[in-house]
Amino acid sequence: MDRIEALLKEYEPTMLEHWKWLHAHPELSGQEAGTAAYVAARLREMGLEPREQVGGHGVVALIEGAKPGRCLALRADMDALPIQEKSGLPFASQNPGVMHACGHDAHTAMLLGAAWVLNEMKNELCGSVKLIFQPSEETSDNSGAKRMIEDGVLEQPKVDAIIGQHVNPKRATGVVTTLEGAVSAASDRFFITIKGKASHAAKPNNGVDAIVIGAQVISALQTIVSRSISPVDSCVITIGTVSGGTRYNVIADTFRMEGTCRNLNPAVREALPERMEHIIRGITEGMGAEYEFRYVKGYDPILNDRSMYRLVYDTAVSLQGEENMVVPQQPMGGEDFSYFAAQVPAVFYRIGCHKEGTPEYPQHNERFVPDPDTLYYGARVMVKSAIRYLEQR
Repeated sequence: MDRIEALLKEYEPTMLEHWKWLHAHPELSGQEAGTAAYVAARLREMGLEPREQVGGHGVVALIEGAKPGRCLALRADMDALPIQEKSGLPFASQNPGVMHACGHDAHTAMLLGAAWVLNEMKNELCGSVKLIFQPSEETSDNSGAKRMIEDGVLEQPKVDAIIGQHVNPKRATGVVTTLEGAVSAASDRFFITIKGKASHAAKPNNGVDAIVIGAQVISALQTIVSRSISPVDSCVITIGTVSGGTRYNVIADTFRMEGTCRNLNPAVREALPERMEHIIRGITEGMGAEYEFRYVKGYDPILNDRSMYRLVYDTAVSLQGEENMVVPQQPMGGEDFSYFAAQVPAVFYRIGCHKEGTPEYPQHNERFVPDPDTLYYGARVMVKSAIRYLEQR
């Protein structure tokens, strides 16, 4: 373990440079060509032979130990978000309107760091480590994890288990949190269009106001969680975007909205679309309008395997002490790591990235930046968990 610490400290400045480059050059889901090329180049510098264009812009490489054993995969996502950065960093995004506001730049840099350390120790490894750099995590209708699996990422060699991590601005830098069982929610999307009738604003009786009807629909949908679902079942219905109208003095004939549903109970998930449409239909028909409703199922919940959960939990205890292991609430965020977890034993954990005394910005915020020290801690958990796993032959 002392050698691991020494190697991590040796590579930490390089890992920091990786993170700065990645942060300054964010790319949206499905557009990660530059990020993938950067990652592949860094892997070649380590003496590895990366495979590119896996499931899109995915990059995969294999570290083969000197002794036979199992194959463990380590995964990081690479895509960014359509957000204009306002962090003020000297290495802020150079791509207008695109930002690493979720921490995927840190995930990628940490996996590059873990890769370097494990590659330096390959003569001591029993088995192999597959490095998975995944595109398109932020698009539930075009999941990079799903496409990489379809492209054979879990084969040749066959992956026996997988580890994924995510930065967490709600916890102090380096603090690991995880759960057995569900560690993310089902993440679905819906699209609603209200179709009314346009008229002059001075004569609303001649039209059917789609905006007013849409407002009624928004309010009514919120009652599903508060009145149609058991208080012990976690569920969220959020309207994220709305649009309608063409001019200040025209009754709008069209109003569109888009949102997401998050939940942990499969029965609740199955019942939501019908309940939502029942409400939408009742309001729109009662007010003389028509509607279109489309519900798209996205990511399933991530279910942590018991043995893999214990692997990371025990590793975290050895690093931060059991007194610092906090049992988190089940988060309602969605993650396409669930596709991997449905195929092989998996564990997904979160690594604290908030530096004490600094402003706390949430993910998907234009000022979100993880503490740079998180890179060392995240790479350390991955490396030590990987070695523990491979030693358990």
